[in-house]
Amino acid sequence: MFSVKLGFYSAWAAAIASVGYTVSQILQVIGVFGKPLDDILIYGFSLCIAPPFLFAMLVLHYTVLSDKKIWSHAALLFAVMYNTFVILMYVVQLTSVIPYNISNPILTVTPHSLFWDLDALGYINMGLATLFAVPIFNRNSSEKYCKWFFLAHGLVTPLVATVYFSPKFSIALLFMASPWSITAAGSMICLAYLLKRNFLKKVLTS
Repeated sequence: MFSVKLGFYSAWAAAIASVGYTVSQILQVIGVFGKPLDDILIYGFSLCIAPPFLFAMLVLHYTVLSDKKIWSHAALLFAVMYNTFVILMYVVQLTSVIPYNISNPILTVTPHSLFWDLDALGYINMGLATLFAVPIFNRNSSEKYCKWFFLAHGLVTPLVATVYFSPKFSIALLFMASPWSITAAGSMICLAYLLKRNFLKKVLTS
């Protein structure tokens, strides 16, 4: 039962962090915060999405039926890769690049730099994790909301990749991937409520 509670709270933590990231990104674009505070907030909230997302996907894997575990296992593997890329990215930025004002182009985050591409690979893997989890959920039950939000989040991935790998980055291009903000938070909120429902169902039937 503890594992289900872990998944519930982890999913909510990932959802809240994704909202924090979205708000920070908007405030950066409209110029409310200057550097380095804007980067600290964006990277900080982004870092806070990753481990809870991984724990939520781990708990999901252990709650699905055996015939669907191939899909949850694949989703979990992509969630691990997502965490590997973004934790490396954000820890380096928050503990080394920003505090020591490093300007080395290899370490700084600019379009098509090394850490820009690491960030891209992270979010591509996050989208793939949710996409591979789609077959886990039933279409005609309370799981349908998870199914559609996870599918939507996976389908946003090509837009995210376009933003990162387009020859010329722009703010307009960034807003093209804005549905990510809704699908990221929505998928985790739906997962949290699904885990809670399944937890209560087990308690009532035990």
